[in-house]
Amino acid sequence: MSDVTELTRELVSIPSHEDETEAGDFIEDWLRAETDADVTRDETGNVVARRGPDDAASLALVGHHDVVPPADSQTTADGGYVVEERDGRLYGRGTADMKGAVAAAMLAFRDATLPDSGPELVFASFVGEEQGGVGARAAIDRGFAPDYAVVGEGSTGYSAPGVTDVAVAHKGRRGSTVTARGAAAHASEPESGENAVYRACDAVDAIRDLDFPSVEVLGEEVRGSVAVTGIDGGSAWNVIPEECEVTVDERTVPGERAPLERVEEIEGVEWAVDQDLPPMRCDDEDFAETVLDAAREAQAEAESAPKLVSKPHATDAGWLAEAGTTCVVCGVAEPGEAHTKDESASVEVLERCYEVYRGVAERF
Repeated sequence: MSDVTELTRELVSIPSHEDETEAGDFIEDWLRAETDADVTRDETGNVVARRGPDDAASLALVGHHDVVPPADSQTTADGGYVVEERDGRLYGRGTADMKGAVAAAMLAFRDATLPDSGPELVFASFVGEEQGGVGARAAIDRGFAPDYAVVGEGSTGYSAPGVTDVAVAHKGRRGSTVTARGAAAHASEPESGENAVYRACDAVDAIRDLDFPSVEVLGEEVRGSVAVTGIDGGSAWNVIPEECEVTVDERTVPGERAPLERVEEIEGVEWAVDQDLPPMRCDDEDFAETVLDAAREAQAEAESAPKLVSKPHATDAGWLAEAGTTCVVCGVAEPGEAHTKDESASVEVLERCYEVYRGVAERF
């Protein structure tokens, strides 16, 4: 069994959907035992390690060690997580999202041979990514600001099955609520009230007519979307509703937002943003090509070569990019693997990501 497979097994076996402390302890202890790096653990629970000259440009290998709640089949009787290997894959909560990439980054951080001129190599594993980037935002607030970062979220299987690509952009997510207010009345006399559902429907029509923003990032088109995902209004079948709420899911693109504020031009309608996870755009083509070269070398025998791609899901790379770090995303997970009851990761891809991360550090 390879080092990255064994380390992934150990990490995945540690529960971290409600409390990431034990997983953070394991990562911190391993880094202190296996490297001579400067290892810190902040009060939020983030683990950060640094090696190399601190006056050089910094390159971070970034992941997170929290996971979404497991299915019953993914837990043991004593509360641990089940980890199984079969048919060349590791199965278990967090194998794909994203303890496999964290393990690969830990080993690459330890093993990379750095020239005296740098870079300063940084390893970071954050808490609370699944809760909207809690750990990443806390670290940034405390001054975490690498010049460049490879974020180990999934990028495998985008250009072709089994190929580990390099994502140079991803969408963000803005979740919002449109609230329509009217005046209640008996339904037998609807003209004596103001129907909030009708006003909400006018807002839905306005949303449906919006154009979706689109941008190009290093030759990749990234197209946003807006969708109404819920509507709730009315209190009884014989009462004209005085309030109606509409939930809206918007997938944002770098530098653009759909003009959802237009719904407030409708009488009695208000719009409020509930969550805004930022998109990511790589702003340095040379860095993207450096990571792509490492990805090509790590899978030189594959039928298809990796490509620069875009990714539909928000990640901590969005928060880092917003704070000024040049980012790409490159990692283990394949589309459809994360957050499932059969979550798994290819052993071959785990080992490949170790080679990619190490290769980036050594050729940076």
